[in-house]
Amino acid sequence: MESLPLRVLACGDVEGRLETLFGRVRAIQSKSGRFDMLLCVGNFFSSTSDAEWAEYRSGAKKAPIPTFVLGANNQETMHCFPHVTGCELAENITYLGRRGLFSGSSGLQIAYLSGTESQDEPTPAYSFSSKDVTELKSSLLSTPDFKGVDILLTSPWPRGVESFANSPGEIDTKKCGSTLISDLAASLKPRYHFAALEKAYYERLPYRNHTVLQETPQHVTRFIALAEVGNTSKKKYLYAFSIVPMSLMDPAELVKQPQDVTENPYRKLRKGTQKTKVLGCAEEETACQFFFDLNKHQGKKRPSDGKDRGSSQTKQAKKPPQPTGPCWFCLASPEVEKHLVVSIGTHCYLALAKGGLLPDHVLILPIGHYQSVVDLSSEVMEEVTKYKSALKEFFRSKGKKYVLFERNYKSQHLQLQVIPVPLDYTSEDIKECFITQAQEQQIELLEIPEHSDITQVVQPGTPYFYVELDTGEKLFHRIRGSFPLQFGRWGGAGQRCPAGAPSALRLAQLHGGPARGGGAGQRLPSRLPALRLRLAGLTSERRAGGRRADAAIKAELRARSCVRRHGAGRGAWA
Repeated sequence: MESLPLRVLACGDVEGRLETLFGRVRAIQSKSGRFDMLLCVGNFFSSTSDAEWAEYRSGAKKAPIPTFVLGANNQETMHCFPHVTGCELAENITYLGRRGLFSGSSGLQIAYLSGTESQDEPTPAYSFSSKDVTELKSSLLSTPDFKGVDILLTSPWPRGVESFANSPGEIDTKKCGSTLISDLAASLKPRYHFAALEKAYYERLPYRNHTVLQETPQHVTRFIALAEVGNTSKKKYLYAFSIVPMSLMDPAELVKQPQDVTENPYRKLRKGTQKTKVLGCAEEETACQFFFDLNKHQGKKRPSDGKDRGSSQTKQAKKPPQPTGPCWFCLASPEVEKHLVVSIGTHCYLALAKGGLLPDHVLILPIGHYQSVVDLSSEVMEEVTKYKSALKEFFRSKGKKYVLFERNYKSQHLQLQVIPVPLDYTSEDIKECFITQAQEQQIELLEIPEHSDITQVVQPGTPYFYVELDTGEKLFHRIRGSFPLQFGRWGGAGQRCPAGAPSALRLAQLHGGPARGGGAGQRLPSRLPALRLRLAGLTSERRAGGRRADAAIKAELRARSCVRRHGAGRGAWA
């Protein structure tokens, strides 16, 4: 027999407006039926709400529903919470406590952490420290077969929650939120996470709690931030939902992934955030270190890679590995054919493909020597993303879209092949083309979720083939044996063309024109469609972060480039 779901209401900052809140709850229950509980995050009291609260504390008035609240977030309301471990504040109103796990007879598990993050020693009673987070994690993660909690309640937002997802609007996410709560959410894997304090409503797309193709599927997390009660902007402050405790759910049903699921936002933060300011005292550094840098040896010694724990500057990327021999694609190498270069940024450059399938077949390449996308530093990856965005805008302006692929197999230097296709070809058409070619070669191409990150699918050093559409849809194959080196060109060229046709010819047929040849003597086409870049030569010089074209080339790019103002780096998209 299936368990009936619990009906739950969650609320943002009450700020002492109890009559407004409970009046709204009564109206909802009269219309939609009774709810089992009300969960309040953020500031439940305000410094001026004593008169209204006195009626509930004395018993003159009663909350219409069992209500559970978090503790104080400031000194002014500390007196409203007499016991740090939690207590009944009034009939039907319960203070959960400083931190812990609440589990009723229903089996619903609610983890909670009161207060705001603090680095002060000793920690104020209305705040939490890294020690509080570590102890809460330890008490739950030590439970046998721990899979996560149903609900997590915190007052502050987790830092970086918006990564890979919809924007929270006017909220400056660089200045709000707690990295300790990000750590807590990443560890406890709540199905729902509620927060407040920012006077805004934000429902993030659900995110996954496992690594695609590497870990067993797990349930997703939904983060919801709620506004303050009675706000004049009519932002949502009450959220109603139904939930069956995970302990009572069918495992297959629990781990179902919604279509709009995204990558976990905290894995990205764990890689890119420097290890400062939230570490607390030195004695607790080892316990706090986990979230920020899983791959470093923990302890008090200064890191040997030269990163400064106390620095407020942006984390410096590690230098790319040096090639073991001549590399045709390192921009500093004499082997690179500079007449094919279109644009140079700080960390990446754009070049025409030698022997390209079409005149506007281009490559995105790192200036330094990186073997694959998963080896890139965060700075280089950011610039690659900007180049992709600029190319998407350019090709769309010409009635086209692009297909990008990478083959990390028998290659020294990362090459992202970008091939335009007609805009009227659907994503399904393009994916079917690659999948059909793969089946003919007995290659298994797997579709990975649209919002996933390739760095979460494969580890550095692993051979793979990867396709990405400009819509964000992706195909992936992990190479375990031999692999045809021309497979990407077959796939990109094979759509709706005879199986025996040469690849360049077949892709050219998509555009209704002849294919372009290639070879050592290749020159720029006399009329490069839409780009029209006449690069007679390239003079480059070393600068602080990379290389850039000389003044003449940059002037030509300004005059001729159809992709502008994307800021891909010095000298790029001028």
